Amino acid sequence: MTIRLRNSVTATSTDYGLVLLDETGGEYWNLNPTGASVVTAVLDGDTPDQAARSLAEEHHIDLDTASADVRDLLSQLGSAGLIDWVPA
Repeated sequence: MTIRLRNSVTATSTDYGLVLLDETGGEYWNLNPTGASVVTAVLDGDTPDQAARSLAEEHHIDLDTASADVRDLLSQLGSAGLIDWVPA
């Protein structure tokens, strides 16, 4: 399963992370550099598990914590209507 931004959502990198703009509702979300790296990784084709492993290695945290954080972030983005899960 892959993840993509919905058609009405644009992403822009900033000095402070990533901004996601929902052009339909005019709302935007600021992601810090860690959230930005996770979202960028999954949009580039990594699975959430791969993104969690990278997060754990980069920030020296345990894999369970990283996995929970990645799932939570993606769940929040899904609930906000920003991303879609696409079957592989």
